Amino acid sequence: MTRLWTTLRQTARLMVGMPDYDAYLRHMADHHPGAPVMDRTAFFRDRQEARYGGRNGGRCC
Repeated sequence: MTRLWTTLRQTARLMVGMPDYDAYLRHMADHHPGAPVMDRTAFFRDRQEARYGGRNGGRCC
């Protein structure tokens, strides 16, 4: 039941554009063990910029 809840929560977050920080941490630990890891705030800002574009691009509204 816990695995189902986790999957549903992750799916709902992705549907509304909220990135999964815990998945990012697992990915970094598994694939890039020596690399620096962003804190939650930096991760959110990075994902937001990737989705909507930076200050010099992206959508107008």
